[in-house]
Amino acid sequence: MRDALWKMPAAAQAEAVRNGDVSAVELVDSHLDRIADVNPQVNAVTQLMAERAREAAAQTDLRRAAGEELGPLAGVPFTVKETTAVEGVPTTMGIARFRDLVATTDAPPVARLRAAGAIPIGHSNIPTLILAGMHTRSELFGDTVNPWDRSRTPGGSSGGDGVAVATGMAALGLGNDSGGSVRIPASFCGVAGLKPTVGRFPADHRILGPDDPGPASQMLVTDGPLARRIADLRLAYEALAGTDPRDPRAVPVPVRGEPLPGPVKVAVVADPGGHGVHPTVRGAVAAAADALRDAGYAVREMADVPRLDEALEAYHRIVVTEFAPTWPVVRTLLGEGGDRYIEMTMEKTPPATAAEFMQLMGVWLGIRRSWAEFLDEYPLLLGPVFTEPAVEPGLESRDQAGRERVGSAMRLCTVTSFAGVPGVAVPTGVTDGLPSGVQIVGRAFREDLCLDAAQEVEDRLGVLTPIDPRPEVPAATR
Repeated sequence: MRDALWKMPAAAQAEAVRNGDVSAVELVDSHLDRIADVNPQVNAVTQLMAERAREAAAQTDLRRAAGEELGPLAGVPFTVKETTAVEGVPTTMGIARFRDLVATTDAPPVARLRAAGAIPIGHSNIPTLILAGMHTRSELFGDTVNPWDRSRTPGGSSGGDGVAVATGMAALGLGNDSGGSVRIPASFCGVAGLKPTVGRFPADHRILGPDDPGPASQMLVTDGPLARRIADLRLAYEALAGTDPRDPRAVPVPVRGEPLPGPVKVAVVADPGGHGVHPTVRGAVAAAADALRDAGYAVREMADVPRLDEALEAYHRIVVTEFAPTWPVVRTLLGEGGDRYIEMTMEKTPPATAAEFMQLMGVWLGIRRSWAEFLDEYPLLLGPVFTEPAVEPGLESRDQAGRERVGSAMRLCTVTSFAGVPGVAVPTGVTDGLPSGVQIVGRAFREDLCLDAAQEVEDRLGVLTPIDPRPEVPAATR
């Protein structure tokens, strides 16, 4: 058993520690050994917290020996995105300028996972300043490799966590998502990921000093966990939910709502907006729909989701308007070529005037209302995470055509972030050597419904990870 501790689900790891079958120190050491074996091949873990993790594990073992009750994630190692503060460790954002920016306290989601017994084992890689694109490549730490295929991106911006969880270097990852940054790497790496409702988890996304970001950053960015199994994702969700005085947005909503009458209705939209979808992705949506039918859900094909193109336009206009004043300074932090993705976005979408921005805030509320009405009739929506298989690294920053292709493929992630509703990415299988997956979107604060449905999909279509990184295929044999 001890040789395979890192392979175990997070729930089983925590149970083994609580029961005394293994020590938390043994569990952490198993993951540290796995990191030593695998991370040189994939470059997902950036700042290893080995001694800190061992010390936390030793304290867990002392508490157990003293008869204290341990938490639901006792001893479980997790990675933390380079955007998110871990006390005593630099929060680098992937740039050299922040190499020594040591956090004085844990960010709220890190503190909540610790309170449940989990142990941070390392920071994880991101695109530079989370702005350089969808591919996980940072100025400070370089490229992260997709363990399934080195020629495909692991996604981003939580790509380091996706790879770390998929390869068994951590049982859980803590990322964040403002338009797919948890769900896309989960899908590309063959694991599960949750983007919660805005206000479900407390957060603090300030970077430097006491000033908070503007409304787009406040309302779009949500922290979210990644895991290999839906049951583990649920444990992380329940640990992360709640309030914190550092975040007045977080609301005390129960983690599980009232049961819905009759079979739960699921709307299926394989091609949001009608902009095209790859056959592999359409097949993944169909497989998940069949799984839900088999589980007793009332599944119905739908033509489209509410106001998709209007929502995409408003999303980008609001974000660019908020971001434009700081861009001349921010772009200097991104390193060579790191500004291309945002620069092309700003060329395509100019900032709004003050009057236009106020109008856009009204459009935003109207779109959220439209989605609330849609999900009132259909409590769940099944659709793609990304409308094609994982693409080559850096496609979105190569040229305007690449940027638009990636932006279109992630459109359901973008619009659901704009609507503020939860979504769970769940794997559906492997096609042509790459994992496939879907997302299940739900009503605000009904993450439980999304997780229940995702569990039914997992039960019928299986779990894909942990995996060993695939070797590079020689060019002559491709």
